Amino acid sequence: MALEHAILVSLLEKPGSGYELARRFERSIGYFWTATHQQIYRVLKRMGSDGWIDVRDVPQQGRPDKKEYSVAGPGRDALRAWLQERTEPESVRHDLAVKVRGAAFGDPTALIGEVERHRKAHEDRLARYLAGRARDFPLPSADGAPDAEHELQHVVLRGGIAYERMMIAWLDDVLVTLAGFAAGR
Repeated sequence: MALEHAILVSLLEKPGSGYELARRFERSIGYFWTATHQQIYRVLKRMGSDGWIDVRDVPQQGRPDKKEYSVAGPGRDALRAWLQERTEPESVRHDLAVKVRGAAFGDPTALIGEVERHRKAHEDRLARYLAGRARDFPLPSADGAPDAEHELQHVVLRGGIAYERMMIAWLDDVLVTLAGFAAGR
């Protein structure tokens, strides 16, 4: 996926400034795609040149005007075309998994600290995802009919939550296995 497509989706959800886009990437789009502020601004400039987005100056009090970006017709067309493209299933690539397999040729117990560090990172990410779910998806709407945009955002977050839980469970299994070597099996 190109960063352009993630930006188009975000701007279709809600137009905003480059700064606001960067915050969305930190807060929610970052569940599945990350980008630095510099990358976002560079791509916004290119998308503007290509006619994919419209830019409007928004006056601000006591501060310079900000630029607000929204999706133009060619950007909608590009997103629709990309949504129809066939993609290959992603394979899981983890350096840590290769280290675990390779630990048989060294000291398996030496890997315990690294596995614990990875587990903590996944635990922290899961906590952020759960906090985001509580903040952004507290309860079903009163009429019980979620809108497509809201429900599709939520299903992506649920996927991230499931992935982090799976990784934590796997890392717990790895730790038990490594502990077995430490105990002398």
